[in-house]
Amino acid sequence: MVEIASYGTWKSPVTAAETAAAGGGPEWVDLYGDDLWWAERRPHENGRVALVRKSPGQPPADVLGPQWNARNRLHEYGGRPWTVLHDRVVFTNWADQRVYQASLDGGEPEPITPEHEQPHGYRFGDLIAGPDGQVWCVRETVTGDAPTDIRRELVALADGQVRILGASHHFMSAPKISPDGRHAAWIGWNHPAMPWDGNELCVAPISPDGTFGPHKVVAGGHREAVCQVEWEDAQNLLVLSDPEGWWNLFRIGITGSVKNLAPCQEEIGGAMWRMGWRWFTPLGSGRYAVLRSTALAIVDERSGTVTDVDTELTAWKPDLVAADGVVYSAAGSPVLELAVVGLDLSRGEVTAYTPQNPPVDPDYLPQPREEWFGEIPAYVYAPHSPDYTGPSDEKPPYIVHVHGGPTGKFTPLLNLEIAYFTSRGIGVVAVNYGGSTGYGRQFREALNEQWGVVDVNDCATVARALSEQGTADGDRLVISGGSAGGWTAAASMTSTRVYRCATIQYPILDLAGWTSSGGETHDFESRYVEGLVGTLPEHLDRYAERSPINHVDKLAGPVLLLQGLEDQICPPEQADRFVATLRGSGIPHAYLTFEGEQHGFRKADTVVAVLHAQLSFYGQVFGFTPPGVPALELRS
Repeated sequence: MVEIASYGTWKSPVTAAETAAAGGGPEWVDLYGDDLWWAERRPHENGRVALVRKSPGQPPADVLGPQWNARNRLHEYGGRPWTVLHDRVVFTNWADQRVYQASLDGGEPEPITPEHEQPHGYRFGDLIAGPDGQVWCVRETVTGDAPTDIRRELVALADGQVRILGASHHFMSAPKISPDGRHAAWIGWNHPAMPWDGNELCVAPISPDGTFGPHKVVAGGHREAVCQVEWEDAQNLLVLSDPEGWWNLFRIGITGSVKNLAPCQEEIGGAMWRMGWRWFTPLGSGRYAVLRSTALAIVDERSGTVTDVDTELTAWKPDLVAADGVVYSAAGSPVLELAVVGLDLSRGEVTAYTPQNPPVDPDYLPQPREEWFGEIPAYVYAPHSPDYTGPSDEKPPYIVHVHGGPTGKFTPLLNLEIAYFTSRGIGVVAVNYGGSTGYGRQFREALNEQWGVVDVNDCATVARALSEQGTADGDRLVISGGSAGGWTAAASMTSTRVYRCATIQYPILDLAGWTSSGGETHDFESRYVEGLVGTLPEHLDRYAERSPINHVDKLAGPVLLLQGLEDQICPPEQADRFVATLRGSGIPHAYLTFEGEQHGFRKADTVVAVLHAQLSFYGQVFGFTPPGVPALELRS
């Protein structure tokens, strides 16, 4: 019997605890010999990243004890944190950022890099197996007190020594050695560019002493961005780059030849937020498994075609690796949990190596509907429950979800945080606003100098359209996002009257502070805003005009702020100042901070608290009482 009840008051078996437990998942999938390896984020272990090995005929097993956390701070978002060298595994540990090795036969890990005089003074990431038992990677060295005081080098780790191989740019990916051992290739770029704006693919000879000679640039440029490179043979590289505005797969010779293997106006690649992601892998005979946006496809260079693979797994992570006609990665769908899988391309059979079934009754999971609002793509998740329906004279409240980045995108994977709200009668729409990836460079660059304008307008356009359609209650709209999404949520609340309230998570609120001179963000993104807002000091007035912290008096309604206290990307100082300005303003608000959380929330207890706070907040603003949720205290 389906019960009629007001939206937001529906009872749901999708609990906050179950949602938190599903918030981890596999990453950094790879093959070594016959063994499949991956890292695994675990919310119930304080958000640590475990390292897992799956040998043939054996269940998956943890490689490291619970005291080890295989993460690193390379560019603060982290790079590939582990690799295998013959008889040992090498990994980065979060607590001290040192590199450790452990025998594959067991035994306690031992450090192979030195300690710095200050915590996290050395940081290593994007670990790759080099020649003669070496590990090649990127080393960051802290050189001063400012968060931008960082020097980077390409280094080799061997015999307890760190040896500098070379350095070409302020930012670099780890070098990869050619099959004949004579050359190394890597990607580099300098401020103020971000890696998706423009970078350079470098190739250098390897000197007799193992260091790199002078490099030459074989691809990339001011408005061309390489996002993955692999050696095909001693003279040729396989490269994802976008010289014509779309990431396509190229063969590039070290002597200068260039061939697009399958020209198309499709994104085969993505924004290089983390070093070590793989959007393609060779299959042999001129065929390559690739990610077209996030769907698995096959490039066939003989026919010059890109063909989707028919599978119910609609979203794949950029961890592609293949052997014997089987493609491995982490993959999922709107109703299948992200899992480590192997897809046999000849038979179409999928083997899941971690749980794939949804952790809750699938009847409570919403099915997203992709919809274009003019030129704005979005995914609409209607309220959904087999137990309830809303009154005929009532429209549901809707959350406008804003992804981070802002050079990122929303991908419709199984998302219990969305199901937590939709199964209680609150709709969600996730907007891929101008500036998002997956739609070509022109769409991505729509945000250039327009951050706080295009993103705000696109989200508002979608919200208004849902109201005009009768899909959503136009008087009960909320905007919510984290990081850059938190910026858009705050900017929307101070510059439009579309939303009744906002949830603002680990946000950017003061553009002037979020620069290299402002000192309130890390090196990687310290000049990001120059492309998104404008160069300095010429456009300083624009920074002040768009910053939500300067317009608290214009807030359209109540706000909920959520912040990790160890966040190095969007530090709590900005949220602290915003909330201090709110005190005594008469605007209802709440500010929750979380010890031990960095950028994004990893701990199960934090996720539970965040979900409860949001639901209570929406109930208080929209006039309903959500059952079973502690009341959030609002101040004004």
